[in-house]
Amino acid sequence: MTAAPPTPTAKTVALTGGAGFVGRYVLNALLDRGARVRALDHTGRLARQMMNKPPERRACVELVAASVLDDDALPRLLDGCDAVIHLVGVIRERPGKGVTFDRLHRQAVEKLVHHAQAAGVRRLIHMSALGARPDAASEYHRTKGLGEQALRGAALDWTIFRPSVIHGPDGEFMRMLMGFCRRWLPPVLPYFGPGLLGRGEPAKLQPVYVKDVAALFVQALDREITIGKTYDVGGPDIFTWPQFYKIAAAQIGCRYPKPAAPVPAWFALAVASLNLPGVPFNRSQVIMSQEDSVCDVEPLVRDFDVALSPFEKTVTAYGKQMG
Repeated sequence: MTAAPPTPTAKTVALTGGAGFVGRYVLNALLDRGARVRALDHTGRLARQMMNKPPERRACVELVAASVLDDDALPRLLDGCDAVIHLVGVIRERPGKGVTFDRLHRQAVEKLVHHAQAAGVRRLIHMSALGARPDAASEYHRTKGLGEQALRGAALDWTIFRPSVIHGPDGEFMRMLMGFCRRWLPPVLPYFGPGLLGRGEPAKLQPVYVKDVAALFVQALDREITIGKTYDVGGPDIFTWPQFYKIAAAQIGCRYPKPAAPVPAWFALAVASLNLPGVPFNRSQVIMSQEDSVCDVEPLVRDFDVALSPFEKTVTAYGKQMG
């Protein structure tokens, strides 16, 4: 993707989710554009990451040690900011720690909207997900859809991005796939397939490179044409899950040839429903894997300076360095 040329800007941007996979790239892209950033840092993880940055970049980032659900901290986060980029999201719930889809995908947006309006911060750019809708079968997509609803009903200048699967060398998904490839077990690359034996037609996805996603968020800050719009985000290539695995595994490197093999989705759902410790997936992930995650990127190409990164070429560039 070709982003707009870096230009100095006086913007101060509030950022949530800055320590996460996408957040790290958005933060760097903001700093490259000359922005000052005030970021939530609930766990201290972002503070540790910032220690590795040059002093001049650290000086442009102010950290607020609080959660996006903290009503006392959100006014401090937003005070004096020109815009807010909201990236918080979870793929796994941990109810015992208060980490649920509803709290982080719906309630957090409602709180942020309320406090942004109170602080006079009109510009809000939001990370949703392709497939988000209030009547979705998966709790993940349903709560993402409710979060979108809360934002659309607000008197703010909002933009919503809905990406398909986001890939990059330090992303959770690609790291998981690397683990499958470089360990002796399992002997296959498993995916959730429809039908009795899982051998029905697999769903499709449209993987998008994390640097492209970050560039979109930063470009949107200065593009009034994007206000009030929702953009589906995908890369230039569409694959079935087995095709995706085959290409990615070839570039990451497997200990020995591993074919993609289906696990019946009905069986995976039954296992996920038991909430057993150590199961590396949940019901929402299984349900979402049965839906196509593809989109029309023409509106994205029209409104942004984009050259979406081809999947195979991009993974080739970073796959061998994953270690």
